[in-house]
Amino acid sequence: MTCERLHRCAFRVQRGAISEAAIRSEVTVREIPSPGSIAANSYALAADVLSISGDDQSPHGIGRFILLYDPAQVESWGGVFRVVCFAQAPLEQEIGLDPFLADVTWSWLIDALNGRGANYSNPSGTATRILSTGFGELAGGPDGAQIELRASWTPDSFDLSGQIEAWADLLCMLSGLPPSSEAVSLDAKRRERG
Repeated sequence: MTCERLHRCAFRVQRGAISEAAIRSEVTVREIPSPGSIAANSYALAADVLSISGDDQSPHGIGRFILLYDPAQVESWGGVFRVVCFAQAPLEQEIGLDPFLADVTWSWLIDALNGRGANYSNPSGTATRILSTGFGELAGGPDGAQIELRASWTPDSFDLSGQIEAWADLLCMLSGLPPSSEAVSLDAKRRERG
């Protein structure tokens, strides 16, 4: 088997591991077009966190999960695979003003990765607090706040299920959902919708 075929096979194995991930029912995940210019191969997912209780079906949080693969082994990655994720959630204004919010958000990512046994290295990222005030036609409305996390890390295992589960856990934490042990595999969710 040529080196290129071996690399493609490894990428397919990683994509398959993602479908084995067990995530909470409040998180809806779908495949989206992946960026083609960042790495030789990529696979991308988008997620919305919805409250399944009551009539409130608006997103409480959104996220993106991108698996990058470059057989040239990018030096800064420390491996041939790299996970890039994005998570965003609206907040109450008082929480958005907390000076430790960014630190807490980053610690939730690390806790989620460690809690799911997702082996990783070379983590990096930013946590951004966004505060907004309306003017003109939007004046008089409530002030808003959001938290955004942009992060990346190198998975140290071919089993990516823990990586995707940690990302989904992070989305739920940012969205203010209480801890839950109920989870369904992504494949099962796709069969239910299909």
